[in-house]
Formats: sequence, structure tokens, C-alpha cells
Amino acid sequence: GNWRKRWMHSECKPDFGKFKVAAGKFYGDPVRDKGLQTTENSKFYAISSRFKPFSNKGKTLVIQYTVKHEQKIDCGGGYVKIFSLGLDQKNLSAESQYYIMFGPDICGFETKNVHVILNYKNKPHPIKKPIRCKVDRYTHLYTLIIRPDQTYEVKIDNEMVASGNLEDDLDFLPPKKINDPTVKKPTDWDDRIQIDDPNDIKPEDWDEPEYIVDTSAEKPQDWDDAANGEWHYPMVKNPLYRGEWKPRQIDNPNYRGVWPHPQIDNPNYSPDFGIYSYENISIIGLEIWQVRAGTIFDNFLITDDEVYAEDFGDETWGKTKGPEKEMNIKQTEEEQERERATEEKYFEQQFKKKLERKKEFEKDRAGRNTFKKEE
Repeated sequence: GNWRKRWMHSECKPDFGKFKVAAGKFYGDPVRDKGLQTTENSKFYAISSRFKPFSNKGKTLVIQYTVKHEQKIDCGGGYVKIFSLGLDQKNLSAESQYYIMFGPDICGFETKNVHVILNYKNKPHPIKKPIRCKVDRYTHLYTLIIRPDQTYEVKIDNEMVASGNLEDDLDFLPPKKINDPTVKKPTDWDDRIQIDDPNDIKPEDWDEPEYIVDTSAEKPQDWDDAANGEWHYPMVKNPLYRGEWKPRQIDNPNYRGVWPHPQIDNPNYSPDFGIYSYENISIIGLEIWQVRAGTIFDNFLITDDEVYAEDFGDETWGKTKGPEKEMNIKQTEEEQERERATEEKYFEQQFKKKLERKKEFEKDRAGRNTFKKEE
């Protein structure tokens, strides 16, 4: 349909995964819940959509969309990337430079986080705070807000999960303060928490060799001195060996704590009040890898109005999340019911077969008995 006019598949790899438009197996509304769904396992995906270029200078930037991992994802991306006007969409790949990368990423037990990565001076800078993403099969709303005062906010399902200042939470700029290079730690400053106990003395019988000669071994009868050389007793681990002796540790009575290095203003630091802003924002793309496909992306929104974004989320995701859950629960119950019925039918058949075998056996025995009597 019409979506193919708006979204362009990348062609730089011959075997990118294909998207289709679908609402999935369960949904809140069969039409409104249709989105872009990944369809092939263990594939890279790359698709993008272009819009009229704009700059967020002096304005708030909101990036919002929904993700539904219907397939109970084990490993795969669910994030979007925002690009400048200059992106060659037919060659979109993992190497394509982006302005912003935002959204959930799941892989195995370790990775279950929301990425916030901003490009600054042609380098990607990830957020230093861990933000946990949703891992269930339902649709979730992800929102990133970047404001001209350089603060940001991440929301999931219209609730704030992280916020802060771009300069504090991402390493864009050198630190404001550094250790004073002209000041050295005093030589008599003792920062050892524990020291060797001077009263702990090595026992006289401590030192034993690690290996000893096993004199209980016997030379094999078929040992050939000419071929194998002279036979020697083998070496074995010494059971009395106790390793290297180390004195017991005690608390250092002269411990003075960590030396506080005096700080000075960093001469290499200069503030930048334009970290948040980008020129010619013009493309949104999905450039992801998925082991198990089936994720549905929908309700993409890029705006400068936080309130509108929240209302839009409530009108779309908010309206269909309840019915979606109900349909899923109902389907799960029906599936369990079907499984139970199949199981019961199987046992019934087994029981019937057993009865029939028993009847055959009885008949057979009765036959044998009459045969004996006739004899």
C-alpha cells in the first residue's frame, strides 16, 4: 500500500530482512494497530522515511514511537535513528552516520536497555545512565525529549524513567574541573588501608618444596634404558607444601584516607550551549538486527510540543493497550484449553485401545479354555 511510498528499503546489502504492515496476532484495534513488522529471523533490517528538513535550534525536540515485541524477543534492536538531509537512503547501513539513536535493545540476559546516543562533532556519545526497557510482548510507547536548556527526558508509556542534563550524563565535553597537575601527593601521606602485621613471623617448619621424589614408584619391567634413557623416580606434589608465606594483614594505624587532590578549572573546557541542536533533521530510520523477528513499530512522531506528544501517545497507544492485553490473555487461555482438550482426547484414545486389547485378550483366553475342555 501507501507505506511503500513513504518508506524506502536500503539496498546496500542483498539480504536485508523484509518488513510488512501488520497488527500482529493480538491487538487493541485491527486497523489502528497496524505497523511495520519485521518478518525474517536472523537478519539485518534497514528502512527509512524522509520528511521536510528542520532544525531544532531554540526548540524542544520530541521523538516518539511504539514498539511491540510480539515474538518475545531474545536478541534484537527496537531503536530508531534520526538522520540529516544528506543520508543516502538506498545505502543506509550500520555505518551511516546518524544524529540520534534512541530506543530499546535486548540481547540475552545482559542487555535490556534503552539507548540514548547523540552525535556531537561527528562522534556518537552514549548516555552514562542505564535505562531499563520493557521486555514483555505488549506494545510500549517510547519518548525522548531534548530541550534547548540542554536537559533531556526519557519516558516509557508516558511515564518518566530518566532525566538530566546532557552535559552531565553524556561525555560531550572535557570535565569542568581537573586535578591540579602542579600538586603532588605528600611523600609521607599513608593511604594503605591494611599493612603486614610486624608481629607475625614465619613458622620455622613452613618452607617445604612444592614437588618431591616418589621413592615408592618402581621401574617398569619393560623399561629400555637404550631407548628411553636412564629411569628416574617420578616427582609428585608434596602434601606438606604450603605455598609462599605471607604475613597476616592488620588495619594500618597510620592510615590517612584517600589524599584529596586539589582541583583547578580545566583549561581545555569551554561550555557549548548548542550540544542539543541539529540542522536539517530530515529522516527517521530503522537500522537493526533481529535474531527472532516479529517486532511491530508504529505511531512515529517527531514534534516540538511535549504536551501534544503525550496526548498523541494517550490517543494511540493509550486507547489500544487495554484491549490488546485482553485479546492476548483470551488467546492464551483458548490455546491452553485446546491443548488440554487434545491431551484429554489422546488419553481417551489410549484408554479405549487398552480396553479393546483387554477384550481381545479375554476372548482369546476364553477360546483357549473351551479348546482345552474339548480335548
